[in-house]
Amino acid sequence: MNNIQDVLVIEDASITNTYNLKVKAKYLIKVKSIKGLQEVLKYLEEKKIDYFILGAGSNVILDEYFNGAIIKLELDNIKIEDQMVIAEAGCMMGKLSFKTVAKSLKGLEWAANIPGTVGGSIVGNAGAYNSEIFDNLVSIKILNENLEIEELSKDKIEHSYRYTSLKSRKIIVLEATFLLEKGNKEELENIMKDRCERRRDTQPLDMPSAGSVFRNPEGDYAGRLIEEAGLKGYAIGGAKVSEKHANFIVNTGGASSNDIKNLIRLIQRVVKEKFKIDLILEQELVEWKN
Repeated sequence: MNNIQDVLVIEDASITNTYNLKVKAKYLIKVKSIKGLQEVLKYLEEKKIDYFILGAGSNVILDEYFNGAIIKLELDNIKIEDQMVIAEAGCMMGKLSFKTVAKSLKGLEWAANIPGTVGGSIVGNAGAYNSEIFDNLVSIKILNENLEIEELSKDKIEHSYRYTSLKSRKIIVLEATFLLEKGNKEELENIMKDRCERRRDTQPLDMPSAGSVFRNPEGDYAGRLIEEAGLKGYAIGGAKVSEKHANFIVNTGGASSNDIKNLIRLIQRVVKEKFKIDLILEQELVEWKN
């Protein structure tokens, strides 16, 4: 596998994500081209080695050990022509937001603080401030189940609040095309500055987390329900409900994935008992079968 072009393989690798969990994998594979990705996947399937595509590691809860290969796509180019923007899947949303605003383009300024990649954001239909990534999406390129490059227009992808039909397919997003609007650069920069300040004031950015834990129920806020349930500051092991924003779980030091999962289950149970509301997990729970 080390002989495949544009591929770096690290054995018995330590993996980090935004929860700062201690995660290890049999292989960590960094891929710098689509051809390299195709060759790696062919090899893994031939050898019957399980694999998982990991973006920035935000919005996911990982088990401690994976007896397989974690693949990170180091594809992060951005191409801007007039109002059309093409971004590769490994590009960070913050980078894409700042690049487009620098060109006075409106439509992705809301994503300046999203700590995920383009690929992961599309699969989960990421959003903030009443905007979402599908608002300005035109199409995507994927590597389909047959390891062939396929283009999908937005209208071929079922999507709703924090959901897409891509989640049920064994595909990999390679790039996305967006159509943005002409905007006022200064106004867009002020919007980003305001939202950065708001995020800093309301979210526990000084501690490891993976963003909002639960989706907001219709007409309500998960954070309000958790706080009203008396769980703000509640901890299991090293995992704690943030005292700054109750819809965040933070790692106070040494938290395990089980600590986080047990805290999530407790929150769901208590909120259900108190308010008769089922909190739906927004983060992806990754439980590997080793």
